[in-house]
Amino acid sequence: MTKANERGHRMLLDGHLRLHALKEQSAETAPCIEADDDEAFTYNKRVNRLATVQEHYMISRAIERGVPPKMIAAALGMDEKLVHRRRNLLDGIAPEVVEILKEKSVNAEIFDVLRKMKPHKQFSAVELMASMNNFTASYAKAILAATRQDDLAKPDRAKKVAGVTPEQMARMERELETLNHDFRVREATFGDDVLQLVLASRYLQRLIENRNVAGYLEAKHADIIAEFRTIVSASTLDSAV
Repeated sequence: MTKANERGHRMLLDGHLRLHALKEQSAETAPCIEADDDEAFTYNKRVNRLATVQEHYMISRAIERGVPPKMIAAALGMDEKLVHRRRNLLDGIAPEVVEILKEKSVNAEIFDVLRKMKPHKQFSAVELMASMNNFTASYAKAILAATRQDDLAKPDRAKKVAGVTPEQMARMERELETLNHDFRVREATFGDDVLQLVLASRYLQRLIENRNVAGYLEAKHADIIAEFRTIVSASTLDSAV
C-alpha cells in the first residue's frame, strides 16, 4: 500500500517485507493499492494502538507542554499539518459524541463530516454508526447526505455531497428517518427481548435434558428439537442472529 505526497512521491505504508523480497528477486514492478486517507501509521513499522480521540489528547497535551508540532510530526511519522489537524479534531464536536468515540480507532475524516451537523444530530449519527459498527468516512458522508437541512450546523447553506443529486438526498432523508425510527423501537425493546431469550433458553435446556422428552421429540419431531437446541446454544442475542 502506498500514499502520494504533495510532490507526487510515494511512501510505502505497508508491505515492507514483500518489497524486500521483490528486490531480492530483481522485480521491477508489482501491483499495489494506493491509500487516499490520512493514516500515518504502517502495520510493519508504526502500529497505531491509540484510539483517534486519545491521540488527539496526547498531541494536545504535548503541544500545551511546549513540544513543537514539527517534533511531534517527526516522532509520529506524519506531516506537520496533520498534527495541527489532529490537535483541533474535537472542535465543534458534541461531548456525547466524544464519549462514544473515545476508545475507538476511527478515520479522522468522520469528525469533519460530523462537524457539519448540529450536536443532537451528531449524536444520532454516531449512535447509528455504532449500532452498525461502521465508522468509515463514506458511511458518515452517507448519513450527512440523508440529514435534513434543519439539522445541519449551517442550515442556510445547501448540502453538497459529491456524487449525490438533490433528488437522491431527499430520498435518503426519508429512508434515514424510517431507519432511525426502527432503531429506536428496537432499542426500546432490546432489554426485554434479551431477557425473554435467556428465560426461554433455560427452559428449553431443561426440557431437552429430559431423556423421555428428548427421545419423543427426536422420534416424532426432529425438526422441532433441532430448533430447540439452536436456541439453547445461543447464549447471547448476537450468536442467535
